Parts: sequence; structure tokens; C-alpha cells
Amino acid sequence: MEPLWLLPLVVVLAAIYFLIKKSKKEKKKAAVKFSNINLIKMASAHQKTKRRSKIILAIDILLVLSLFLALADPHIPLKQTKQGVNVVLAIDISGSMQANDYKPTRLEAAKDAAKTLVESLENKDFVGVVSFANGASTVAYLTPDKEKAVERIGSISANQGATAIGDGLSLAIDMVSSIPNKKRFVVLLSDGVSNAGVISTTEAAAFAKSNEVVVFTVGMGSEKPVVLGHDWFGNPQYAQLDEAALKQIARDTGGVYFKSVDSGTLTDIYSRLPENIKREREPTSIKDWMIILGAILIMSRIYLKEWKWRVLK
Repeated sequence: MEPLWLLPLVVVLAAIYFLIKKSKKEKKKAAVKFSNINLIKMASAHQKTKRRSKIILAIDILLVLSLFLALADPHIPLKQTKQGVNVVLAIDISGSMQANDYKPTRLEAAKDAAKTLVESLENKDFVGVVSFANGASTVAYLTPDKEKAVERIGSISANQGATAIGDGLSLAIDMVSSIPNKKRFVVLLSDGVSNAGVISTTEAAAFAKSNEVVVFTVGMGSEKPVVLGHDWFGNPQYAQLDEAALKQIARDTGGVYFKSVDSGTLTDIYSRLPENIKREREPTSIKDWMIILGAILIMSRIYLKEWKWRVLK
């Protein structure tokens, strides 16, 4: 039986005690006849003793309650105590990320912005990093060690491949869900159209929703067209950004889509992302508080009985 279930028993016993005391008091009133001044003085002293007895009884009841609560170990939500969250960054490293419209390149700008986000997370937060091009791979496993994550972000290099957004998002969802009992967020950055991999962006978004993962999407695309190369006939090949897909992923998972047009806006987006990460109150044990209260009550009882109200003989 949980100790908390015994609390009603304490209340019942206290009620019985007071009923018995009341009954005795009424009988005593009927029996006592005040025939002289000495009896009145004795009655006054008796009233003082009864008041002290009630104070001691109240202390004893509170002491028993505090001990029961300590054994039950109840938890309450506290504003100042927050649960950590899991955050995984999914970074596009496809060939187009080597474009230099962002300084020094799109990928380097993305890495700097990612570091800004990681460093702004709280101590209890866990962070992980995945990258994707033709497929997806792990850069840094979910960890509370922010310095390690920043170091691994620095080691990311661009790939010559295509863009597998669905695969990258799915790997990020797997990672962010690996440590339970925390809210889960993925920050997905891409500058292209999903044109590789085995998982579609729609399937990945559904996977995120089923795992209660909120996805923030960031689209990288300059205000002016960016030439990535030329085809066999010498025609320019421009970087393309599938904003519709990124907006849909964010919408389906309860996240937000952000559009970046240069290094400055990208850094600003990542620095403001923690404001969008909703945290929950953490159930906090009050067992220690109850133990401290019990100790204070015991010391108060000893002080009153042995010093303040001590009768010298």
C-alpha cells in the first residue's frame, strides 16, 4: 500500500482523539463545583496546560503527516524547474551547399548558425546532428555535451550528391526519439529539392507526427538565382528550393518554416529558435522538504517540552 493512502487514517484518528477529549471535558464540567478561590486558580492553570497540550498535539499531527508525505514521495510541477528537451539538427550537405552566395559558403554559414543554436541550449537539453545528401548519416549522437556536438559540426564537409530530405529527416526523428520522456524537436535545413533517398518528405513528416516530434524547417535560398553549374549544352543550372515541401513538413508536425536569404538571416533564425522550443514544467519531489519540516517539528517539540514549558521540581 502506498503511504499516501494512510493519510485519511491519520485524519480519522485525530478526529476520534478530539471527540474523546470533548466528551471528557463535558463530563468534567458537570462534575466540578467551584467552592473557593483555589479551585479557580487551579482551573486557570489547567487551561494553560490544556493549551500547551493542544500545541504539542498539533505538532505531533503535523510531524506524522510530514513523515507520511516523505514516504509517499509526491511530486509537484514547479515553474523554475524545466525538463530538458531533445534537439536534433538535420543539415543538408548536398553539392549545392558549396555555393558561395552565403559567405564563405552555404555549408559553412549553416555550420556557424548550427553552432549558435547548440550553444544557446540549456544544460539539461540533449543535442544530436545528422547530415544528408544522397542518403543520411549520423554526425553526433544525442548527448548533453554541447562542446562535443559543436566540435562534430565543425567536421562536416560538403558532398557532391543529391538531396535526400526524407531520409535525413527520418534519421533525425529516430535519433531524437531515442531518449524518452523529453519533448522532441528537429531543425531541418535544406537548400534544395528532395530528389534522392528512399523516404519521401510526406512519409517522413507522418513519421515525425506519429512520434510526437516537432520539426522546424529552414530554407536556404538567395533573393537572386544562384548558378550551380552548366549542363552538357552550356545552359546554366540554378539552385532550386522546394519551399512548399518544407512548409508542409513544419505545418504537419506543429513546427515553423523559416526562409533565409543570406548568412545574416540564417544566424538570426538559429539564434531565435530556442524561443520556439516549448518546455514543460518538471514534476519535482517534495520529499526532502517534508523531511526538513519533520526535523523542524521534532526540534520545536523538544524545545517546548524540555526548555520553554519545563517544570522545575
